Amino acid sequence: MTPVLIAIPARHASTRFPGKPLALLRGPDGVAKTLIRRSWEAALEVRGETRVVVATDDHRIADHAQGFGAEVVMTSDRWRNGTERCAEVAALLPGHDIIVNLQGDAPLTPPWFVEDLIAGLRAAPEAQVATPVLRADGRALNGFLADRRAGRVGGTTAVFGAGGRALYFSKEVIPFTGRPYAQTEQTPVFHHVGVYAYRPGALAAYPGWQAGPLEELEGLEQLRFLERGMAVLCVEVQARGRLFWELNNPEDVPKIEAMLAEMARG
Repeated sequence: MTPVLIAIPARHASTRFPGKPLALLRGPDGVAKTLIRRSWEAALEVRGETRVVVATDDHRIADHAQGFGAEVVMTSDRWRNGTERCAEVAALLPGHDIIVNLQGDAPLTPPWFVEDLIAGLRAAPEAQVATPVLRADGRALNGFLADRRAGRVGGTTAVFGAGGRALYFSKEVIPFTGRPYAQTEQTPVFHHVGVYAYRPGALAAYPGWQAGPLEELEGLEQLRFLERGMAVLCVEVQARGRLFWELNNPEDVPKIEAMLAEMARG
């Protein structure tokens, strides 16, 4: 049994973007691939002993994923978020010491984000969950602020204390900075990257907990761990010149396509 299971949860019934996993993203080579396929290809780039599966309750997504060669696990349609879906996958495929939730809306996730995340959790025995954070430059921060001014939900930000222990995650831009930043300037704001690594026990407990008020307000699944007093580790990762953005809204499709083209130009 491989020590790390990478699960890519995907559902068709998204409130903000129905059918999002099957949305097409055109690469710089002119080839259009679905979001779920690009996310699966990103997962395959992670080094180490890993098993990659697509987890879905929708046969359209399952048939498509099997068509391009992915291993698919069919899950219940009652789950409200990817962590609950990953908990079912972990129960169906036991024996892994770490389960990674690589959300299917982040096809630009570099493999070293996941590799560093796994290493960070292994090095922090007190942590039950780990998630990557990326220091935002002015370009990213300005994008977050522009989304909020337009009434869109953009990236999630994170604040953490000593040792990387998470204090809070929000769809608002936190902490408050009070001044503008140049495009390439480093800022004190950290972009939360929508990937998680769990120890099996923490993940198994999660579906049995009621969502707390903060999770309900923010719509952020990781807050359930914080509201239960569980240690969540924020692992700072480095962009290494790579661009990163999640596909949250239909308006993000051309943005991600432009980033794919920019990365191809080097």
